[in-house]
Amino acid sequence: MYIKQVIRNKSNWGLYLLGIFVIIPLMMIIFQIPFTVALTSAAIDDPELLAKLAQNDVNAMMSVLEPNLNLFLMLLGFAGMLLGVFISAKYIHKNSIRELTTSRDKIDWSRVFYSFTIWGLITVPLILIDTNIVSPENYEWNFNSSSFIVLLAIVIVFIPIQTSAEEYLFRGYLMQGIGVISGTRWLPLLFTSLAFGLMHYANPEIDKLGNMVYVFYIGSGLFAGIMTLMDEGMELALGWHAANNSFAALLVTADWTALQTHSVYKDISDPQSLPVEEVLVPVLFFVVVLVIFSKKYGWTDWKGKLFGKI
Repeated sequence: MYIKQVIRNKSNWGLYLLGIFVIIPLMMIIFQIPFTVALTSAAIDDPELLAKLAQNDVNAMMSVLEPNLNLFLMLLGFAGMLLGVFISAKYIHKNSIRELTTSRDKIDWSRVFYSFTIWGLITVPLILIDTNIVSPENYEWNFNSSSFIVLLAIVIVFIPIQTSAEEYLFRGYLMQGIGVISGTRWLPLLFTSLAFGLMHYANPEIDKLGNMVYVFYIGSGLFAGIMTLMDEGMELALGWHAANNSFAALLVTADWTALQTHSVYKDISDPQSLPVEEVLVPVLFFVVVLVIFSKKYGWTDWKGKLFGKI
């Protein structure tokens, strides 16, 4: 029902192109102007740095501004993405935000908070075990109360906007659009997962850790897509993604990640690649969480919901 409820859009595939290639990018560009202006102003007297910024050197971008200001301005672009998706869905396709979010009569916020809590209860202990027991030599205490309070405020307000923007674009707008146009479920699941992974190509951790990071990002996309199709709505994916990025931003940072923040810990290691086990552990917990949600919400007909026709 989640995809099928917008079946009326099937013949208007051209409008999806308008949304994806015009409206959403335009809104992102507009909301990204403050970040661009701030970066350029801060680097105006450094020709070498300006050249790196012109080449979209992500590491250079992350090093110019104070971390909290950098995070805030960077996340504004995702507010533009989210607004662009909402404009496209509501005013171009004449779909409601509720239809973009769920097949239920109204958005089930209890599902969002439940998913957030479950993933938080998994990821926080894993991070603390790694920083304090498994590999304490790889981390240093990075906590500064005044900077952390500002970070916490940014995380509470803007990280959910960032993660919701990505979910509404991939598991919402694209999932429904490709689904009604193709008449399949597996194609939008596969396409949005691959696109979600490739969207992170500019993240500095890709350059640092290698292509194995794509496996994690694509796997994350599959996980969120499976939740969305099996649960007939995006609520669980919205909660999971918000928890994942929020706790990552608050607890651990590194000089080679996209989220460089005033977090509690800083990773000072110098990894040259991503070990396979660090990909397999999250995947294992993805499976565990899917089992938990399946039991709680009574999921059935996995084959039909993931591979059946619309």
